[in-house]
Amino acid sequence: MDTLLKETVDVAVNSRYAGMAPEGRRQIEEILVRKEVEKGELLLKEGQTSHNIVFVGKGMLRQFYYKNGKDVTEHFSYEGCIVICIESTLKKEPTHLMIEALEDSIVYLLPYDKLMQLTEISWEINMFYRKMLEYSLIVSQIKADSWRFQTARERYNLLMHHQPEVIKRAPLSHIASYLLMTPETLSRVRSGIL
Repeated sequence: MDTLLKETVDVAVNSRYAGMAPEGRRQIEEILVRKEVEKGELLLKEGQTSHNIVFVGKGMLRQFYYKNGKDVTEHFSYEGCIVICIESTLKKEPTHLMIEALEDSIVYLLPYDKLMQLTEISWEINMFYRKMLEYSLIVSQIKADSWRFQTARERYNLLMHHQPEVIKRAPLSHIASYLLMTPETLSRVRSGIL
């Protein structure tokens, strides 16, 4: 028995729909595909279509894209997090977003088509799916609002408060791009100059 699988499903499900019964969790566990990813490896490349939702069992991933030749980090994920390229997965179209392992990682791929089959027969899994999408929308809105309305220091403090693992484990260049600032600005924010 893969204990990491069970732990990962429990943490991921609890973060979105804690009331899910053991049977629903077991149904999700049964369709997950374990994948080991090396540091620097791309789990999803630009131009590919995403067919999976990713549960992070161990390690850290980031979603990123290129804009005007620059690498821009969109999102960080680590143990217990769920990663989804919403537009590509739902529309079944190629993505601009890429998923890269920042550390050697173990992930569990949840095939979208199998999840959709389960949502048709299980109210609980349908609710979990809905909560997953709602959470993604809320996170996207919070991030967009922080870019529009917060200072560099406020954005950094928000990240430090809500995702301290990112501050501890991600390269500073990726943190800076995620916060929409240069590495120099991030350095000034961290040293208290800004």
